[in-house]
Amino acid sequence: MQWGQRFLVVYSGVLTTAVVAALLCGFVVKPKKLQIDELDVQRINLIEPDGTLRMVISDKANFPGAIFKGKEYPHPRPNAGMLFYNDEGTENGGLIFSGHKDKDGKIVDSGGSLTFDKYEQDQLVQLVGAHDSSGHLAGLIVSDRSDRPIEQDFMDADKQRAMPAAERDALIAQRVKEGYYGVTRITVTRGDDGLAKLSLRDAQGRPRIVMGVAADGASSLKFLDADGKVLNELTPATGK
Repeated sequence: MQWGQRFLVVYSGVLTTAVVAALLCGFVVKPKKLQIDELDVQRINLIEPDGTLRMVISDKANFPGAIFKGKEYPHPRPNAGMLFYNDEGTENGGLIFSGHKDKDGKIVDSGGSLTFDKYEQDQLVQLVGAHDSSGHLAGLIVSDRSDRPIEQDFMDADKQRAMPAAERDALIAQRVKEGYYGVTRITVTRGDDGLAKLSLRDAQGRPRIVMGVAADGASSLKFLDADGKVLNELTPATGK
């Protein structure tokens, strides 16, 4: 009888240990790979083992603001798509898309944009196809950007919003004139007029060489000064 009691005690102890071990393993061991046929989700965050954000795929409702080294600032963007982040968790490009009409049936926006950003700045390269209230645009845009971290603009956003509208508009206009936000240097586009155009611009964003081919095949090459005046124009039609 004593032997039987000792056996039951030992057996219960071993069984309890086995159950506890199994439970602990269930919490510790994680599946390395999950395979599913279909997934409905509103947002996916891709992160490194240390928690650094590297990519977000999101619908419009959950689209993130501007994120710099893991800190997020309000930055409404009425788009769905994908954003890329560098090794430090700072946004450095993205693929966004949208499209809808207003209540009157007028197209408000439609299209997409693939961008690649400068370090801690805005986009250097943009591949865009857009159709909105101003017309159609399809092409490639290359820009210059400042070495100034763009995060400062988001940090100063509340202060700018508190400024009188006229003062704020004057500040923004002056900054645009000085290239504070960057300037466009190269555009390869096709617009509403059917003109396929290459525009090369100076450091202030002023077109200096413009090459184009119209829908009817007419071609031209223009050289312009800083004020936009045509210095010389070559067109096969005139023989110049």
